[in-house]
Amino acid sequence: MANTREIKNVAVNRKARHDYEIIDTYEAGIALEGNEVKSLREGKISLQDSYAKIENGEVFLCDVHISQYSHSNSMRYDPKRRRKLLLKKREIRKLSGKTHQSGVTLIPLSIYFNEKNFAKVELALARGKHLYDKRESIKKKTIRRELESAIKRN
Repeated sequence: MANTREIKNVAVNRKARHDYEIIDTYEAGIALEGNEVKSLREGKISLQDSYAKIENGEVFLCDVHISQYSHSNSMRYDPKRRRKLLLKKREIRKLSGKTHQSGVTLIPLSIYFNEKNFAKVELALARGKHLYDKRESIKKKTIRRELESAIKRN
């Protein structure tokens, strides 16, 4: 009997796909403290305005807000601390080369627990959209929605 465990999404950065054109995606592990893992399981996380950056051959996740675990008594907890992302050196070198291009950045799309119960980040190599690109994607989305509703009616 196979273990058919589903991947549990903890947080999704919904604005990312609207504000950025996704070029490529990567999966990375996160170096977390014990209480942070428990907060993730409770869903107390915000990916709003978060990004990743590469420093000295390491990738760090910045401005991700993980609230303090409700049953923790730690007084010195920083909810927006930088968290190290776990990637292979080859991937880091590849990302480093691509992020030096103008307008390309690393943003987290989602944080989830995989089938082995490890916390993972779906990281995207992205380029910012212009206002007219955003309007175009909204227009396409509404047309698709109207077509689907017309098909359901008929």
